[in-house]
Amino acid sequence: MLLSTLFMFARDPNEPADIDLTEVAEIAREQRLSSPKFSGVTDDGAVLSIVARSAHPSLTNPDTVTIDSIQMRMDNPGGSSIDVTATNGELDGPARIARFLGLARLETSTGYKMETNGLIAELDSGVVTSDGLLEIHAPFGELTAGKVTFQVSSDHVGQQMLFTNGVKLIYKPQE
Repeated sequence: MLLSTLFMFARDPNEPADIDLTEVAEIAREQRLSSPKFSGVTDDGAVLSIVARSAHPSLTNPDTVTIDSIQMRMDNPGGSSIDVTATNGELDGPARIARFLGLARLETSTGYKMETNGLIAELDSGVVTSDGLLEIHAPFGELTAGKVTFQVSSDHVGQQMLFTNGVKLIYKPQE
């Protein structure tokens, strides 16, 4: 019965294949991981997880992995969390740094939503720093700043945000 179904569903040898062989050859030539996942714990006990659509070795630095569609989640010991997304990124294993390149979005569990042109996450310490100007939608209004640094507070209870380099706040009182 199994053999008869094989012949019943077999294709005509003259029928063209839907597979593009040049694309298959290109995929086979390059080293690539599909849906990679990286995880770890920072020195302060925050749990980090990084997922991506794909990853491949960098052409310029053998210690770096280039990542497409990168997402990071950091769950802090005090219960707060940070979610970061970017279209591209890099993961430097020996330096223990993740770089979020291009438009990066960061959202905190406390209601802050930010956009900037890149972020750097230190995977050992859990410190996340912006590469440049950013716009922030906060629960109390709007902020712009030249730089932001996220780090675990000194009492290890929550996440501390340090805005620097020309901070502008538009306060919107709650009704």
